[in-house]
Amino acid sequence: MTVYSGRPGRHRLRPTLRLRLTLLNGVLLVGAGAILVMLAWLLVGDALRPADQLRDGTTVELADGRSLDARDWQEQVVDAASQELLAKGLVALLAISVVGVAGAYAVAGRALRPLHQVTSMAQRLSEETLDQRIRYSGADDEVAELAGTFDAMLDRLGESFEAQKRFVANASHELRTPLAVMRTEIDVTLADDEADVAEFRRMATVVRDASERANGLVDALLVLARSEAQSGRRLVRKVPTDMSTAATNALSAVRGEADRLKLTVTTSLKPAPVVGDPSLLDRLAGNLIENAIRYNHLHGKVWARTGSDAAAAWLVVGNTGFEVDQADVPGLFEPFRRGGRERTGARGSGLGLSIVRAVCDAHGGTVTAAAQPGGGLEVTVTLPAGHTTPVVAATASVRPSA
Repeated sequence: MTVYSGRPGRHRLRPTLRLRLTLLNGVLLVGAGAILVMLAWLLVGDALRPADQLRDGTTVELADGRSLDARDWQEQVVDAASQELLAKGLVALLAISVVGVAGAYAVAGRALRPLHQVTSMAQRLSEETLDQRIRYSGADDEVAELAGTFDAMLDRLGESFEAQKRFVANASHELRTPLAVMRTEIDVTLADDEADVAEFRRMATVVRDASERANGLVDALLVLARSEAQSGRRLVRKVPTDMSTAATNALSAVRGEADRLKLTVTTSLKPAPVVGDPSLLDRLAGNLIENAIRYNHLHGKVWARTGSDAAAAWLVVGNTGFEVDQADVPGLFEPFRRGGRERTGARGSGLGLSIVRAVCDAHGGTVTAAAQPGGGLEVTVTLPAGHTTPVVAATASVRPSA
């Protein structure tokens, strides 16, 4: 028996897996041995019957000079042989059982040793020890599969912790920058005894721009967290909507910036009905089109297409710009990654494509991106068609308590 501690200060006894395997092996071994001894006992009793073939009244003369009826002598021989077989068989069964149980206990312990390593490592795991692995080198069996699966899980956890650290560090840096700008401007202006109204207006303008940038970053972080929280789960809100409408609204919002850069905007916005969260899908389309404007150049091009078929609906947004290496494209969907050089002079948060990816995941869709030969990027979002996705109304009823 082994003591396991489920809660601090409370203990209970229960058989370990090693003990249960040993007991099971012992029961099977003793049972099989007992059956063999019983079969041998029965066979000896049936085989030692030579007198049955003799005539009645036949006698047997023993070595001590006595004469016995053949059948009486046969019964004595059978009884003696059976008793001796039973006694020696039970002794052999006991010896074999002891050796077998001890061997089973040792073999089970050796086979379950990697499980103890998994348990021990799980107890030692912390953020500082995620680099440790079992690295099982035994036979290619179920235990090896379990150890390999545990190591793979630790690899994924390590990557997740590292990604989280980078995310927190980048978010802190992004938020610290506008706050530092605001504090510097305020301190410098207040330290200037000759500052006039114009200087205070200039300071207020800088502080406002910095606060807008910080507010935009916070909003983007909230949208990203909301999208990732619903990724792989049922969306809280699923209503019919159209990605062409979201693209139209996003294009209208950036029309002024597109005109300032003298961009050529080409659209082919056919119906693309889907079922999902309209606010998230609006942000998806808005991020793609804002990126197409932001990472463009003077007299560049932007194109947007929507459409659908029986299985899916899609939104394609592309733009010209400086060249992007296709090998760098997957990294653009990571938080706080900005591709190329920014063209408009406005800095983004680096969360645009991360939000697009998270929204696609939440809606059960996919997103792909391809670097354009002459420079720029084309992003394609594909979501399940509206008629293939059930509508879920996020409603809650409040009932009076009984």
